Amino acid sequence: MENLVELIGAEKHFAIWEGFLSRKHRYVRAVDKVSLAIARGETFGLVGESGSGKTTLARLIPRLTNLTGGGLLFAGLDVGRASGAQVTSLRRRMGIVFQDPSSSLNPRATVKASIQRPLQLARVSRAESEKRTAEIAELVNLGRELLDRYPHQLSGGQQQRASIARAIILKPEFLILDEPTSSLDVSVQAQILNLLLDLQKDFGLTYLFITHNLPVVRYMADRVGVMYLGKLVELAPVAALYDRPLHPYSVALLAASPPPSPRSRNRERVTLAGDPPSLINPPKGCRLNPRCPCAFDRCREEEPELKEREPGRLVACHLVG
Repeated sequence: MENLVELIGAEKHFAIWEGFLSRKHRYVRAVDKVSLAIARGETFGLVGESGSGKTTLARLIPRLTNLTGGGLLFAGLDVGRASGAQVTSLRRRMGIVFQDPSSSLNPRATVKASIQRPLQLARVSRAESEKRTAEIAELVNLGRELLDRYPHQLSGGQQQRASIARAIILKPEFLILDEPTSSLDVSVQAQILNLLLDLQKDFGLTYLFITHNLPVVRYMADRVGVMYLGKLVELAPVAALYDRPLHPYSVALLAASPPPSPRSRNRERVTLAGDPPSLINPPKGCRLNPRCPCAFDRCREEEPELKEREPGRLVACHLVG
């Protein structure tokens, strides 16, 4: 399949100054040499604990954050070297749905104005804007009577529908979904997820789906990438990862998720000791080795490479394969 997004050793480091009079500084390695590809039309899930670099990686794609190193391609275009006009054109081919819809919508603008804002920036005529807004509102099941209200007058599910409408109103090819259901009730989550699946089917959208909710990833994604401390440690088809995770961190992450069946409540749990190390000064070798129950001498000295251990499965672990 054709790749729509490709990251080639992508890096994003944030500088931290030691002091006002000092020229010395350290770096937070939020994304550290990550390589992955997202095929056109697929849903790629990205999971990992807070601070693993998922959102920073997502922000690199529309160049909301500039790369520190490595490469990034979108539909063959080198995003890192693109001009300002090319980046503007590129962003019209993408949409973003943020984690908290109440904070991503302008509280001083009506829902209709927020949805139409991308059309204004794209200089779409007022008549066409009104027509497209009505079509999109109907498509996401957002009643027209809600368009003249303000965000605080809507429920959480209605706010997220408005955010999705705004994200797709320019008919993008690619949608970044950053925890789109985390602030919603379970029943509303199911409605939003089914809506996203319907939109993907109707418009041929490609999704990057970021979440902490592992059952949601299993329901939505085709492939899954697992991140830990800025690194991609495992990449696999969703069914293969959930049936038999290979990396110790993936095993622990899935074990921490509540089981869907009561019969699985007494299953063996795999836990990681201690807290995640600092991204400013990550441990030598494998970044999981201070917490991993399977670590041995090689893990503490040599950083494992992300390699294909089985067909379609990439793992960064000395124990696997």
